Amino acid sequence: MKAFANFAGYQLVWFCAVIAAGHGLAWPGTLAAAVFVVWQLAVSEQRDADARLLAVALPAGALIDGALAASGAAAYAAPWPSTAFAPVWILGLWCAFAMTLTHTLRFLHGRIALAAMFGAIGGPLAYLGASRGWSAVEFAPPRWHALAWLALGWGVAMPVLAQLAQRWLHVNDMSMHSNAQVPR
Repeated sequence: MKAFANFAGYQLVWFCAVIAAGHGLAWPGTLAAAVFVVWQLAVSEQRDADARLLAVALPAGALIDGALAASGAAAYAAPWPSTAFAPVWILGLWCAFAMTLTHTLRFLHGRIALAAMFGAIGGPLAYLGASRGWSAVEFAPPRWHALAWLALGWGVAMPVLAQLAQRWLHVNDMSMHSNAQVPR
C-alpha cells in the first residue's frame, strides 16, 4: 500500500506541475512537490536514504534541465526564476522523483542496464507528454537534439540514483540491525 501511495502521490505532483506550468504558473507544482517530499520524509522508514537521494537528485535535475534551457534546446513554460536555468517547478519534480527511488522504483536497484534503459526511454517520454499534452515545455527544432540530451541525462541519472538508493538502504538496514538491542 505504501508503494501505491508513493506512486499515486508522485503522479499527482507530476500532473499538477505540468498542467500548472502549461498555464504559466510555477507555484502549484512547486507547492505540490514540497508537500509530497515533506509527507514522504515524515512517513519514511528510510528517511536518511531518501534525504540523501534528494540531495543528489536536485543538482542532477538542475544540471540536466538547466543545460537544456541554457542551450535553447528547450523552453519551459513558467520559467521562474529565469529562462536560462531549470525552472523551480521542474526542480520540484526532481525532488519528488527522488522520493520514489526507495519505494515505487525499488525494482531498479541492482539492475543497472534496466535502470539506464528506463531512464533513457521514460525520461524523454515524460517530457514529450508534458510538451504535447500541456505545453509545459517546447523543444527547439530539431526536436531530437533535446530528446537525445534527455535520453543521455536520464540514462545516466537513473542508474546512478538507483544504485545510490540501494547502497543507502543497505547502509540504513545495517545500522538499524547494529543498533538493535540484544536480548539477555
